[in-house]
Amino acid sequence: MNVERLFCIGKNYAEHVAELAHLGHQADGECVVFMKPASAVVPEGEPIVLPRGRGSIHHEAELVVLLTGGGRDIPVEEALDCVAGLTLGLDLTLRDLQTQLKSKGKPWEIAKAFDGAAPLGDFKPFLNQDLQALEFSCHVNGKLRQRGYTRDMLYSVARQIHILSQTWALLPGDAIYTGTPAGVGPLEPGDTVVLEGPGLGRYQWRCA
Repeated sequence: MNVERLFCIGKNYAEHVAELAHLGHQADGECVVFMKPASAVVPEGEPIVLPRGRGSIHHEAELVVLLTGGGRDIPVEEALDCVAGLTLGLDLTLRDLQTQLKSKGKPWEIAKAFDGAAPLGDFKPFLNQDLQALEFSCHVNGKLRQRGYTRDMLYSVARQIHILSQTWALLPGDAIYTGTPAGVGPLEPGDTVVLEGPGLGRYQWRCA
């Protein structure tokens, strides 16, 4: 199944919100949703081409969920029936630019939704795993940067699906970047990024 739309959930791990508080990224008790175009996807094995001259670019490792569809107004208790596959991905963020835009009250898609901003692993079939009991990690040049536990999500995957379906009719091929744990940091040309998790696979990219 090809990925059609990329929905992204922000501020879904409390420790990540806390680590960016000094940049003015405050928790407000609401689910943050933004989108990336299909042109943002970078399959494993292809280089991550980092934007030049636009300030720091941060990696944000995330569980990514592929949907079978589901339509509108999906109840939380039925939401996981819409899940087709699981993988790991990176939500790349032009951090300096995002901070500037947010401080001015402007939308920040250009800091999140640029071409190549969504490196994405291959989807594994969803086998009714407990989506709130998964673990994943992000290593850069062999050093651990992020370790995430989905039990720490502020909004469960099922609740995310419910929330999204209140605004959009969810379709086959929709995917959700479900939020990042603490430990985000900069990437530079030449860096190697590895994402892995039990049952989720191992994925590697080289930055150019």
